Amino acid sequence: MELIARALWIFAIFSFLGWLVKFIWYSFRKKKIVNPGFITLPFIPAAGIGALAMYFVTYNMENTYMIFLGSAVTLTVGKYLASRLFERTLGFKWRDYSKRPLNLNGYVTFWEAITYGLIAVFLRTWGFDWLNMLIGTIPLWIALLIGAIATGIIIFDVIFSIITVIHLRRNLRQMSDISSLIEENDEHNSNISNDELRSQYERKLVTSKRFRLRLVKAFPDMESLNYEKQLTDFKERFDLIREENKKVYENKIEKTEERPFAYGLSFTKLFWLFFVGSFFGTILETIWAFFAEGHFEMRVGLVWGPFIPVYGGGAVAITLSLYRLYKVRDLIVYMASAIIGATFEYFCSYFQEMFFGTVSWDYSDTPFNIDGRTNLMFALIWGLLGLFWLRYIYPGFSRLVEKIPKKPGTIITIVMVVFMVVNSAVSCLAVYRHSARHNGEKANNVVMEWVDNTFNDDYMNFIYPHMLDRDKN
Repeated sequence: MELIARALWIFAIFSFLGWLVKFIWYSFRKKKIVNPGFITLPFIPAAGIGALAMYFVTYNMENTYMIFLGSAVTLTVGKYLASRLFERTLGFKWRDYSKRPLNLNGYVTFWEAITYGLIAVFLRTWGFDWLNMLIGTIPLWIALLIGAIATGIIIFDVIFSIITVIHLRRNLRQMSDISSLIEENDEHNSNISNDELRSQYERKLVTSKRFRLRLVKAFPDMESLNYEKQLTDFKERFDLIREENKKVYENKIEKTEERPFAYGLSFTKLFWLFFVGSFFGTILETIWAFFAEGHFEMRVGLVWGPFIPVYGGGAVAITLSLYRLYKVRDLIVYMASAIIGATFEYFCSYFQEMFFGTVSWDYSDTPFNIDGRTNLMFALIWGLLGLFWLRYIYPGFSRLVEKIPKKPGTIITIVMVVFMVVNSAVSCLAVYRHSARHNGEKANNVVMEWVDNTFNDDYMNFIYPHMLDRDKN
């Protein structure tokens, strides 16, 4: 069982590390953020499989040269065969190395083989030992559970992505058939309207699922064996969608038109940014806690409802700060989001401690932290969230909110603003009284007694499991 747990962790961890290395490499090369993975999530399963191959192929090897040679040959042959199989079965060639020196049919290169060998030597010498130590600190059943869940998610995403590719190929085939009909009409003066056929062709592009478009973006050099022209149209469609998203930031509307609900960057839209961001922050934190802690743990920021205001406030801060930067490069947006998000997180922790004497998170034991209030890792996460928010999520969110009818939208907004204000005020009182009770201060009025009875220590410890009293730490 221990070997199974180790294999699952190797696959999951190195699938992510492989994605991270390629993400950094391609983003700097292209000077924009690029998701280099075949699947939707930040994993490259081929890297995980490669790491597993290195682990088992070199398991009983002691000679460094044999580790290097065995891994280089095994992984290079494996990648070559996998690429050929993928091309034959799905009809696409993801990357073409034909122009690189010492390549084999454009699938692999000599320098890749050298890299695989060097990585294997490093992993066998240090990397796998470090991973074994990490897994050894976790109870076996928890390690198995976490590894199985992570691997299951990756496998599910692989299946989903393969289905996406199959649908993409079907779309391209249908578009090719329509193109052939248009050409036949031009030659034989058919009664079938070319305008209608072109309209059908355009609809195939317009209705292209975002996942297929993301796949095309991730592999800009991808080639279709049979439908190259249609694939080119798909790539151009992605650029068009991005241009459409930019229009959301320009707020151009004719004077004679009636402004929709929550038009532009108004208070109403900012409130719903805060509300939705706070809600999804709870989901992200709960998932993160499950994988990090190995068990379910409540992660909320307010006493009523699944809301973490730090995320909602972060969404508002990033939107306000970067609203006019939608035309700049992805790398600049990423770096600005990382700085803004980390700064916002730092001051949220600082003011909580200053006013209430407590902290809800402490990163003092993590590398590159600033006073334990934020760290480099979370700054990088803020950067990713901010980039995807600005480029893809906010434009769709903005259009969706503006479709809400004015009168019902205004009423709902007023009700929810009142609810969130009261919720925030009561949460502040609950945190204040939680700290005061620990310092031996008794409630001196009816309101404080109600807070103590409603939000007692058991309730507060359940919803704020990591909140610490600085005076006692």
